[in-house]
Amino acid sequence: MHGHGYTQPAKQPPSPGYLVSLRVLFVTLSVLSCGFLTWVMLLRLAVVTRRSVDWGLFVAVLATDILSVVLIGTEPGEEIHTTGGYTGLVLLLGTLVAVIAYYIAADVRHFQQQRYGGYAPAPGYGYPQQPAPPYTATTVPQQTAPPPPNHAAPPARIDQVRAELDELSDYLRRHDGNGGPGHQGGA
Repeated sequence: MHGHGYTQPAKQPPSPGYLVSLRVLFVTLSVLSCGFLTWVMLLRLAVVTRRSVDWGLFVAVLATDILSVVLIGTEPGEEIHTTGGYTGLVLLLGTLVAVIAYYIAADVRHFQQQRYGGYAPAPGYGYPQQPAPPYTATTVPQQTAPPPPNHAAPPARIDQVRAELDELSDYLRRHDGNGGPGHQGGA
């Protein structure tokens, strides 16, 4: 009499245009601040993905940015003259480049996995890899056929493929266990 109630609808990822505009906004913010706000990208990523790795990277980048500011801030005057100042500057800009690359890759991967339910298709392929069939104990003997000549006409190639498929079909009927004389294969 009492059911489970209404199910919550699955949370749909934001539209691709919205995600791209957010990525552009956060990368632009970091670049225009000369790397001082790189931690903002990782804060957004950590909040969205909720992964401990992303939270750890956020804390590490925040600490690196603070260290860079301290190293650059210890310089006397307005120009960098010491090794500490150059170290802070290289640390700041190196962190900026590394965090941009990681942020874009991780953000794209996260929403791609969310959109495809854990399966993110590889570029160019639309189907997941199929498990091996259960009858792999008997293997088809490998026959190496010479490559067809380059000047072979397409109908000749089609006839060759058709003949090879017929041979394979006969072999499978004999070794499948269902291939008795009265067995009719479904097509």
